[in-house]
Amino acid sequence: MLNIIFGETATAIYNTSVYFDNTYYDGWLDDEFARKMIKDIDKATVLSNHAIESKALGVIPVTKMSGGLKTLLLIYNNPEKIFNASTCGDNCSKWILKIAQRSDKDIIVNLRHVMDFGDKAFDIKILNNGVVVHSMSEYVQYAGLFIGGRYEGQS
Repeated sequence: MLNIIFGETATAIYNTSVYFDNTYYDGWLDDEFARKMIKDIDKATVLSNHAIESKALGVIPVTKMSGGLKTLLLIYNNPEKIFNASTCGDNCSKWILKIAQRSDKDIIVNLRHVMDFGDKAFDIKILNNGVVVHSMSEYVQYAGLFIGGRYEGQS
């Protein structure tokens, strides 16, 4: 299940781009699911474990892919860690849900904005209060409470 912590949390990794550049493994790009994310998010094709080809940028090193894609790959390959998913655009939200569905562990991300998870039903647990939401309307009701800083406690 996807779990979200809104606002500051001491356990989250915030600078996901730098973290990715210093921790990713070449084998991450051999994974078919990862290649689909790369194709969808950056409109790029994996050429090797060190390079991708983007329509917009040409051949670039893996460390130059978008920050959102780096964060997705981190979440996918390190499900035990909490990453700042506010480095992702809304185009990454479907992939965050897919990663959570594929994982045998609960995925926890940190958000500092209201990410758009689309019109389809989903299951997201908001860790700030323990509530499970199933739609964007439910999600937005709670997200606004925690992003605005009005909620003091976290569970």
